[in-house]
Amino acid sequence: MSERLTQAQRLVVKIGSALLVDNQSGRIRTAWLESLAADVAARRGAGQEVLIVSSGAIAVGRRHLGLEHDGLRLEEKQAAAATGQIRLAHAFQDALLGHGITVAQILLTLDDTEERRRHLNARATLQQLLDLGAVPVINENDTVATSEIRFGDNDRLAARVAVMVGADALILLSDIDGLYDADPKQNQHARHIPDVTAVTSEIEAMAGTAATGYASGGMVTKLQAAKIALAGGCHMAIADGRSEHPLQLLADGARSTWFVAGATPRTARKRWIAGSLKPKGVLTVDDGACRALRNGRSLLPAGISLVAGRFDRGDLVAVRSADGIELGRGLCAYSSEDASSIAGHKSSEIEEILGYRGRDEVVHRDDLVLD
Repeated sequence: MSERLTQAQRLVVKIGSALLVDNQSGRIRTAWLESLAADVAARRGAGQEVLIVSSGAIAVGRRHLGLEHDGLRLEEKQAAAATGQIRLAHAFQDALLGHGITVAQILLTLDDTEERRRHLNARATLQQLLDLGAVPVINENDTVATSEIRFGDNDRLAARVAVMVGADALILLSDIDGLYDADPKQNQHARHIPDVTAVTSEIEAMAGTAATGYASGGMVTKLQAAKIALAGGCHMAIADGRSEHPLQLLADGARSTWFVAGATPRTARKRWIAGSLKPKGVLTVDDGACRALRNGRSLLPAGISLVAGRFDRGDLVAVRSADGIELGRGLCAYSSEDASSIAGHKSSEIEEILGYRGRDEVVHRDDLVLD
């Protein structure tokens, strides 16, 4: 099972508040974080890309604002998060700096992962950071999120991020070493479940309630995260993160529960593109572009001869040959207006025509499904 961690090209690690923040003092557990940073450096040294989804901003910030009481109102949580985010960012920066790793902070809301244009913008930013060798540290944007656009827990946020970036594996570091058929704190005969291939009603019935203290999730939200991850072709593990060097322990075979995806992230994404959306426009391409697409290339503006329909950036479009045969479908990186303006031109001319530097590809091959 450890091979699912060590062989992942892109890895998302979610850290729970109870691991990162001391429940009594409200301070960041620096020694633990430094051990995790060493694990992240080791994974990157093995050629893997790593993203971190971290809880803890509210837990860290509340003490500094004197918010010691239980049942914080939303605006109090937002104020605590605004204070805590600064301290979390500095803590991650300090921990990873010794390994020569640059940290980038990303704050997301539920809308950022669901609204297609925001999704594409966030995805492009995360991809660029990874290309530049940075480690994105992601948290929910508690400061601006209202109850209607909140995740409320970072398990599902981590799963959405994992699917967004096409991660091969998602690791939920928690205070338990996986899924049991009953609550092991209440039933000493509870049986550990090492592998899950589908989150069935039987599996969901095994979930308990949220943990006490600062944690906002529980096994229920972890199973919801597993559903999201598996649908996106991403393996997911629930692992005990309380000890130092939790990723190394997992790589060495520490007990955990792995939720095993039946498809790869690329396959799952293309399956979604092919079957879940209705095209809002049509791109007609020339013969050269037809050949390039069949050879696994992206669609460049130079190969487009006609743009039909009205669509926004990120919408699904059909790609057709000059004689009207549908070649496939894909997510367009430009609106219909901008696509019409750059059609037939070289990618190097996009900035001059539109006034901004967009993607070189109108439809990237990763966002294209051929018939």
